Amino acid sequence: MPSTGTSWTCQTSAEHTGSLRGVEVQSTFPRRDTRQVMVGDVPVGGGAPISVQSMTVTRTADHEATLQQIYDLAMAGADIVRCTCNEIEAAEGLARIVPRSPVPIVADIHHNHKMALAALEAGVHCLRLNPGNIKSPDHIRAVASEAGDRGVPIRIGVNGGSLHPDLYHRYGDTVTAEAMVESALTEIGYFAEVGFDKIKISVKASSVPLMVDAYRQLAEVTEYPLHLGVTEAGPPPAGLIKSSAGIGALLVEGIGDTIRYSLTADPVQEARAGRQLLEALGLRDRNNVDLIACPSCGRAEVDVISLAEEAMEAFADREIPLQVAVMGCVVNGPGEARDADLGIAAGNKRGHLFVKGRNVAVVPEDEMVDTLVEWAELIHGDGVEAALARVDTELATREAELDRRRLLSDQGEDANDTGAVIEAIRRQSV
Repeated sequence: MPSTGTSWTCQTSAEHTGSLRGVEVQSTFPRRDTRQVMVGDVPVGGGAPISVQSMTVTRTADHEATLQQIYDLAMAGADIVRCTCNEIEAAEGLARIVPRSPVPIVADIHHNHKMALAALEAGVHCLRLNPGNIKSPDHIRAVASEAGDRGVPIRIGVNGGSLHPDLYHRYGDTVTAEAMVESALTEIGYFAEVGFDKIKISVKASSVPLMVDAYRQLAEVTEYPLHLGVTEAGPPPAGLIKSSAGIGALLVEGIGDTIRYSLTADPVQEARAGRQLLEALGLRDRNNVDLIACPSCGRAEVDVISLAEEAMEAFADREIPLQVAVMGCVVNGPGEARDADLGIAAGNKRGHLFVKGRNVAVVPEDEMVDTLVEWAELIHGDGVEAALARVDTELATREAELDRRRLLSDQGEDANDTGAVIEAIRRQSV
């Protein structure tokens, strides 16, 4: 393994952004050079900040419950979220989820390559394929070809527990790092036959030493970005310890471009743990205001991107450690971002302010950002209950419901035209 020249610097300056409980930790070890792929608008590899991933545990066909969990994960620190796509109903759920998700969505494909094609039709930002599950070279090439045409990356997700039987037997009926690396390289070969190279790779195992060995070997033979994780790590605290040991060991060697804790627990714990690990290692900055924004879907009545940028600029010099949500419409916004400390949703040329999911005020559209800042300072200084005591929440709730009904009346139930996408998915699965 090549030397990474690892070194550490520890400082106590309050101005440094990588703080953890008042102790400033800044990593100075170089990271492995890799290619870069884009998962939606999140860069992975190529020197980009290391991203945090997690996976929903809801049934993807239940798109409302899944979206709520995606928002919870985003607010806990997840940059990318994976959802299972194991049935046609799940693919249809993804068609409804993708336009409303605040973060890029990865479809986890099991044994049926047609579900990968259906997920691509649904508009997902990435696929995860396990070489031990989809074994037909023709099916692998078909998925890679379609993904290439759509510019969608694929994670080759090798798992020690589901290694291809041929490799398992060839390596003495045991899981070895060499077998896992060979599995990944074989899949890369199939992709290359159709000119596909938007790839990231994982070689996960439940054994920390095995997982570390496999990633080290893989880092020697490929320039693709690597997704780190200890699979089936178990419940906390043991699962947290195993994951931190394996992922952390590799990160301090400069190996790894995106990470996921795999815990037997609420996935929100995975996202929080991943974010905390990166902050502890000085690999991600901790911002004062954590701003969550929905995508600009068919229901949005404002330019969400511009509004979010304006809000970030307004909060730039304020040290307010709150989570703030900027939502494009009052139909879904307050519910989806209900765990944010503070948020605002647009509707009928007005901004509907909410605190912890409770409607608290209605303001003109051009005052939304100023109101967010005012309330953030109030909550930070006096607390949530003191802020709520100032307003008539029942009146604000009634006003929000009126605007919500008007939007539904004007736009209908399918503002994102997912019906047409779902019909295409159904044709794809036949």
